Amino acid sequence: MEVKSRMRRTASVAMVALMGLGLVACSAGGSDTPLDPDEVSGEISLLTPIFEGSPGQDLLEDELLPKFYEEYPNVKVNVDYTTYGNLNEKLTTAVVSGLVPDVMLMGVGWVEGFASKNVLADLGELGLSESSLKEKYTDAIVDAGTWDGKVYAVPIMLDTRFGVARMDILKEAGYDSPPSSWEELIEIAEATTVRSSSGKLERAGFDMLSLDARQAFETMLFSAGGDIFNDDDTEPTFNGPEGVAALGLMSDLINKYKVEDIGFTSTDDIVNPLINGRAAMGIAHNNLWSQTLAADPTVIDNLEPFLIQGEAPGMFFGGTLATVAKNSKSPQAARALLEFLSSPEAALAANEQRGNVPALTELLDSDYVQSNRFVQFAMENLDVAKREGGPAKWLEVRGDVAPAVQSALLGQSTPEKALDDLAGLVQSAIDR
Repeated sequence: MEVKSRMRRTASVAMVALMGLGLVACSAGGSDTPLDPDEVSGEISLLTPIFEGSPGQDLLEDELLPKFYEEYPNVKVNVDYTTYGNLNEKLTTAVVSGLVPDVMLMGVGWVEGFASKNVLADLGELGLSESSLKEKYTDAIVDAGTWDGKVYAVPIMLDTRFGVARMDILKEAGYDSPPSSWEELIEIAEATTVRSSSGKLERAGFDMLSLDARQAFETMLFSAGGDIFNDDDTEPTFNGPEGVAALGLMSDLINKYKVEDIGFTSTDDIVNPLINGRAAMGIAHNNLWSQTLAADPTVIDNLEPFLIQGEAPGMFFGGTLATVAKNSKSPQAARALLEFLSSPEAALAANEQRGNVPALTELLDSDYVQSNRFVQFAMENLDVAKREGGPAKWLEVRGDVAPAVQSALLGQSTPEKALDDLAGLVQSAIDR
């Protein structure tokens, strides 16, 4: 087969876009009114779903918090560790009991729900402004911490999803670069799919099933040029033509083009199929880089990240944000900890420990980012990444997305009906 060359979006263009945002030296957070450490005191609590396990706790308690205490000797921090799986229940219980932690780390898409319940402090009233934050982060990242025109959270780390190709497999099939369109994605996926003589799938051409179905769909939706909600978050738009096309493509890849079979991979797989060669391409999390180094470092040079290009370049981002309780008895101490955790040194350490993407643009030049091609790729393309979430009810309804997507992939429903039914559920929740 003739080798086919393609134009690829250069990293330098994206980097210039990021640099244009201003790489301002960051003391912490995005402060307009600096704190006086001698005047900040109090005993505060921190609820965190990151820094989990012994390595994470050692990092926080033995390395980071001692540095915080050097700057703020009159503050004491009590840490409550949890997981993202248990975080919503923990936060909800805290709100009901009235014992809300002073500083809470939560995910992108969570801020709106808790801010609408009057749980979170307006950081503008504590001296942090949206404009100063946007000197250090892309607008989309800052927007993830805002609700109703006010800033409630400061980002610490990001989780991204984008395309990844096994270039050794693609080159064997005659392709020298990842796909640059949906049409090429289908073509290469078909060319790299391998089945036995009996028809049993041995290698998927494009894997979507080892990733959460909601996140896979949203990545493809963004690639189609669509959005989850309208501009004022009053109604869903994922069931528009873009969403139907995105879910239609996902369904066709399985049911028409036969590049993956239901059950061939799953979110429970111990080894990602891109690592062990059971997939030629797929949608993956940025921590696939660190997973590969741990599982089989000989594969690392064959992994090539790419934006899934439809009507727009598709990349998904979530992440972890730091918030302060509205009724904190030591709001300035809480603000000090929030600023510290989001400062370059602490944020870089937290991201490196988890293999995640730093939110601060200035960390693009750090050794950690420059040595991790997936994290570097994500940071260089944050200007086109989109997030989930929007309305205050998002946390209540996002669990309905995966079953709707799966119904279309299983052929139990058409993409249009699956998304229209889902949109009806979401609209009802918004209107309640």
